[in-house]
Amino acid sequence: MIPVIEVAGLWTQFGDHVVHKDLNLTVMPGEVVSLVGGSGSGKTTLMRQILGLEQPARGSVKVFGIPLQGSSVQLVQKIRKRWGVLFQEGALYSALSVFDNIALPLRELRAFDEDFVRDMVMLKLDMVDIERRHASKMPADLSGGMIKRIALARALVLEPELVFLDEPTAGLDPDRSESFVTLIRSLHEKLNLTVVMVTHDLDTLVSLSDKIAVLAEQKLIVYGSLREAISVKHPFIVNFFLGERGLRALSAVGALEKNRDRTTGNEGR
Repeated sequence: MIPVIEVAGLWTQFGDHVVHKDLNLTVMPGEVVSLVGGSGSGKTTLMRQILGLEQPARGSVKVFGIPLQGSSVQLVQKIRKRWGVLFQEGALYSALSVFDNIALPLRELRAFDEDFVRDMVMLKLDMVDIERRHASKMPADLSGGMIKRIALARALVLEPELVFLDEPTAGLDPDRSESFVTLIRSLHEKLNLTVVMVTHDLDTLVSLSDKIAVLAEQKLIVYGSLREAISVKHPFIVNFFLGERGLRALSAVGALEKNRDRTTGNEGR
């Protein structure tokens, strides 16, 4: 099976400042991988390099088996149609309606008539549980939760195989955050998406992640399951996962796992 993302020997350097040093990361089809780390650890920078928005000082980034460095512009543009991005705070265009924001990636391809565009936009609104009557609204008239869902609809409008989420629940209250995480989990399962996510939110991370990549000291200090991550005795991991908020999130997941085992008859097996 070919990795969806393969980062090998990555060095990121701005002048004398080294952000990543010989970093390696492999994401397989269908995985949900969360990038976590302290301020300045290079999470967003790593995502930008996987997206091809920044060039590493050395090393390589392959997406769908294609190297982003050294490939033709046409080939890289073709690969980009196979992923979608949910930007932090949604990043909707303020001068465009909900409909036109979601339609924009389709219209940029200049390959579809307006009837097809309309059908796809309405389908994606349904997919993220936004009523179609909101299609004519402007971003300024939307709640934070609606902005996130519409931005997610835009990220999915080209029916990508890979989705990048940058702080998907930032700015949402606990109820809206939980609802949005449930939506992401459902879409991941229904659409068989591969997801790469940057998040500081422990509840989101614990609820969604198959693997956690912890960045510190210019590298990945651990890349594995939640259990593997919290077993590493590193100051960032201890503070992040084993502080009060982290322990609450882990306890909630433990309770859910016990309940699932009890209802499926797997307890004690």
